[in-house]
Amino acid sequence: MKNLLHLLLLSSVLFACEATENNAADTTASNEESQPAAEAAVEYQPIDTDEALVATALMAAPKASREGATVIGYNTAGEFVTLREGNNEFICLADNPQQDGFNAACYHRSLEPFMSRGRALKAQGKNAMEIFDIREEEAKAGTLQMGDPGATLHIYYGPESAYDPATGEVQKAQYRYVVYMPFATAESTGLPERPVAPNHPWIMDPGTHRAHIMITPLAEGE
Repeated sequence: MKNLLHLLLLSSVLFACEATENNAADTTASNEESQPAAEAAVEYQPIDTDEALVATALMAAPKASREGATVIGYNTAGEFVTLREGNNEFICLADNPQQDGFNAACYHRSLEPFMSRGRALKAQGKNAMEIFDIREEEAKAGTLQMGDPGATLHIYYGPESAYDPATGEVQKAQYRYVVYMPFATAESTGLPERPVAPNHPWIMDPGTHRAHIMITPLAEGE
């Protein structure tokens, strides 16, 4: 009789253990099925071809306008060229491969006289202050066209020079926006002359040919 009781007790213990293990296995399997597959890590690559320069420059343009934007800038051979012809209102300036980090921009086509004049003066060896003064004088004289009022400049910049070939996204890059309002002031716009809070628009170079509204979105994660 004692042996029979021992057998019954042992059978109960074994059954309980087996049930616990099965429940644990079922729970683990259920959890694994409910977990989304981990996203594959992005494999960023160097921006070292003209195709990569075009793809990353277009990231500065509004998404809806990228297909028709013109792209200009230095190619990998160090020549300033038109990297891609476009047919809409945007001109994108590609990152300079000879400089550290990444900096591309895209501006309204009406700003091209202002932008190209700045590039020409820089090529002549003029410094930033000299370029400012020369364009200020020319804009006041009416010999330099400053673009349509409210014309925009979109800047895509960051510390890295690597990108995702699948999307054109540049590692750690973020955006900044400029709205040109020649000779506008804080009084004429109601904007402060310096940012009063993160992500707040303000007016830079007020009262000059280069007066513009600055908008810097918060970096991702801030």
